[in-house]
Amino acid sequence: MPADGCPQPARHSRLPRLYSALFYAGSSFVITVVNKTVLTSFRFPSYLCLGIGQMIATLVVLYAAKMSKAIQFQDFDRTIPLKIFPLPLLYVGNHITGLASTKKLSLPMFTVLRKFAILMTMILEVFILRKTFPKRLVYSVVTIVLGAMVAASSDLAFDVEAYSFILLNDAFTAASGVYTKKKLGTEGLGKYGLLFYNALLLVIPTLLASAYTGDLHKALAFEDWVEGPFVFCFLTSCFMGFVLMYSIVLCSYYNSALTTTVVGAIKNVAVAYIGIFVGGDYLFSWTNFLGLSICMSGGLMYSYLTFKQISDGSDAEEGQELKIRIAEDSTGKPSAH
Repeated sequence: MPADGCPQPARHSRLPRLYSALFYAGSSFVITVVNKTVLTSFRFPSYLCLGIGQMIATLVVLYAAKMSKAIQFQDFDRTIPLKIFPLPLLYVGNHITGLASTKKLSLPMFTVLRKFAILMTMILEVFILRKTFPKRLVYSVVTIVLGAMVAASSDLAFDVEAYSFILLNDAFTAASGVYTKKKLGTEGLGKYGLLFYNALLLVIPTLLASAYTGDLHKALAFEDWVEGPFVFCFLTSCFMGFVLMYSIVLCSYYNSALTTTVVGAIKNVAVAYIGIFVGGDYLFSWTNFLGLSICMSGGLMYSYLTFKQISDGSDAEEGQELKIRIAEDSTGKPSAH
């Protein structure tokens, strides 16, 4: 795939769009569970240092791939920071607030409140990317948000700090998705360049911030560093941080920013229902369960309408091509085969 520019979504066939969405859903599911294990089950004290580990993993993997000629992206120059701004700020905000909210909320409530990122993404796409949406898609998004409000209304473990983190995470996710789509289309860095230079520009400032706040000391003093299961989960989280960011960029490349956000919500079907039975921090209520189910039905409706639209669009393009060929034949010109 070319590193310069991003074709319009309509130019991509259905299978790459579908597979990139499934890849993102699977990556998001795995990293949510692994992060929850590291921060809650093992009680790792610093979500900031976990984010640093994910940035370092991104740099190592992409640099090694570039050196081995497996991938290509633009070499660093003075124009890079200006080209990708404000993505680094949105990236670190998304990382930090996401890890903080993962630690402070139960998995089901985390997945419910993440639904507000969908509405925020739709609004930003309208104002920044000048997009319009069919009424049916708007109704499905409203259904998702309505379900989230119903579920959150019965939260028996309400935490102002946790809710603030998750809503900030929603805002950062929405802005990051929309600007990623915009940068892929105009800046010429490509998917890998965006990932690499985001991490490169952020890893040192974030490391200094963790040292200043004392988070780095807490992380280094953590006593489970000698325990194999914790080290395995920590390293898995770092690697999956890279995989997740790549899957987000890939899904945004082939689809819209809104579709990427909704796909992230749909994978929460598994996360939310698993979290009811495992994790030990979910307080069950029928109102919450009903709201959760409304969210999921709205997400599935959106997915059906979106990928049905892709299929219908592909059929229409094939029909148009057939008409052109028939017209060429009627003029006596040879048709292309």
